[in-house]
Amino acid sequence: MLTVQDLSVTFTMYDRGLAQKQLTVITELDLTVQRGEVVAIVGASGSGKSLLGHAILGILPANARVEGAIAFNGKPLTPQRCQALRGKEIALIPQSIAYLDPLMQVGHQVRRVAQLSGLPKPAAQTLVDQTFHRYSLASPVKQAYPFQISGGMARRVLVSTAVVSQADLLIADEPTPGLHPDAVKETLHHLRQLADEGKGVILITHDIEAALQIADQVAVFYAGTTVEIAPAADFPQGNLRHPYTQALWRSLPQNDFHPIPGSQPTPDALPPGCLFGDRCPWVTPACLSDRPPSRQVRGAWVRCVHAS
Repeated sequence: MLTVQDLSVTFTMYDRGLAQKQLTVITELDLTVQRGEVVAIVGASGSGKSLLGHAILGILPANARVEGAIAFNGKPLTPQRCQALRGKEIALIPQSIAYLDPLMQVGHQVRRVAQLSGLPKPAAQTLVDQTFHRYSLASPVKQAYPFQISGGMARRVLVSTAVVSQADLLIADEPTPGLHPDAVKETLHHLRQLADEGKGVILITHDIEAALQIADQVAVFYAGTTVEIAPAADFPQGNLRHPYTQALWRSLPQNDFHPIPGSQPTPDALPPGCLFGDRCPWVTPACLSDRPPSRQVRGAWVRCVHAS
């Protein structure tokens, strides 16, 4: 359904005075999403997770330059095609409930999305009613304003907007922060349901444990690139290939809470070789001169010359 190959995103920024500089925040990034699967994207803040979603949707700012290839349903996802498909065949479930219009009743907001996807008003209202019932949103909620509903209900409204758009690809950007564990489980269950109905779902999250509850594949990002794409089942089994993925897994409280020394490089100070090289216990001189290519190791894609 979706293929991202060798994607790079560079921003033109002003440095001092009128001097400009180029800041590359995504480098040689790869990702594939099939129908009927949830692909979770995990990684530290600043690793490029949300930016990838914005690149797919074509909503990057004007000072961004995109290189590489993004294809959707076998055709290049050009800026013109992004605009035509956005909100219709590709939909975003944003990370903040602030995306809801505070001055508009939530039922009207969801119905408007359904109408923008091409449904006449009566059919759109019927779909809204069905969707609210599906997500246990009582009928009076449709007349409520965002400030009158709980955070969990607002999250379900955001999921509803994506569902009524009838999009084939859903991008859920951090849909669970700050929610009660029961609401987290419920939100993840809704996303899994959508994938089981044949949609493709990208789940962008910091919460590896939550991602593993519903994901088929997990893409691990570091400093703006993909370092490993592995089946979700490989994590609890310890079948991980990249040293950063292994360190990320060991840093969880239930896995000894072992910290990684150092920090992720900033976009304006990326090393010429492996982006994880200065923190890696496996590092050799060969790692520091060139970026390692992505290759398949034990049924997963990994960007490390030492992975085996």
